[in-house]
Amino acid sequence: MARRMFSKCCCSWSLPIGSRSEGLSGLMNYGLSCCVNALLQSFSATWELVDLLEGWNPVDKESVPLYLRKVLLAMQSDQSQPAPHQDFLRCLDRNYICIHVQQDADEVFLSILNLIQQQMSDKALAQEIHSLYKVTMETYLQCLECTYIETGTSFLLSLPMHIRESHDSLEDCVRFFFKLQELRDGDKCYCEKCGEKKPFKQGFKLISLPPVLCLHLKRFRNSHGYTRKLHYKVTFPETLNISEILTAEALSERYVQSDSQYSLCAVIVHSGDAMFGHYTAYVRHKDRSWYYANDSYVWQVSWKEVQNTYGGSQREDTAYMLLYRRTPEGKQQEWSSG
Repeated sequence: MARRMFSKCCCSWSLPIGSRSEGLSGLMNYGLSCCVNALLQSFSATWELVDLLEGWNPVDKESVPLYLRKVLLAMQSDQSQPAPHQDFLRCLDRNYICIHVQQDADEVFLSILNLIQQQMSDKALAQEIHSLYKVTMETYLQCLECTYIETGTSFLLSLPMHIRESHDSLEDCVRFFFKLQELRDGDKCYCEKCGEKKPFKQGFKLISLPPVLCLHLKRFRNSHGYTRKLHYKVTFPETLNISEILTAEALSERYVQSDSQYSLCAVIVHSGDAMFGHYTAYVRHKDRSWYYANDSYVWQVSWKEVQNTYGGSQREDTAYMLLYRRTPEGKQQEWSSG
């Protein structure tokens, strides 16, 4: 997998000593580990994942899932010092996720999940962890001049949200992702029924959503060999109902409507621009309070502070990944900060 790399990481922050909350652990920044640190905070706030790994009796040696289990359990303990995670970083380094080069958070997130799938000896548990984030979709291709339709099944662990200046909300980004696109002129496809190239409509239709929905705001755009960061404002809600966002055309006949309510549980934040950046995280734990994790420092914040990561007006701190937890019907109000 090609990795987007940033040349520098701005990790010198002036913060008061001891700025941490009871029961939550910070993580030291070793080299350029802020990306992994932010992801570990989001994993720690995903108690479904922590519970699965805690109940696992590992026989694996020197594996990513083994060291991930160790660091997440250490982060759950009430300790005054940052949780030790150097072994996990070294293990990632041995698996070609270099800790001395700043990585793209979404790519590292996907790499860790794939390494769990590959390296965990308990394949049933590995699949259960994969399923925590697995979005299942129907690939849809329809000829616009006859009745020919071709469908298939695909899945993603993170939905890429294409952001544009005109898309000023997460809801707009989700609608755009599932909007069927027309292929005409040079993009025509061969139709088996017509026997020649015809204009087609293609896209994805949603089949099922996972317990934890990851949405990647694609803020980095490469053009002519130059990567720039998009600072466009993208608002996102604390609670989200997918079935209220999407039209019937975007939903597969197999889609289950009752699985569509979510509450935000983590925000991975990128500060700076494409060539000089730093990752931090806002996470929501079981006490339903928001916390800000900046490497070894963790402290409680308000929902209003999380909203400051919407972007716009060249704001440096911008939300890059959003993780939503499925919420039982009737429980969303409990997870709203009002």
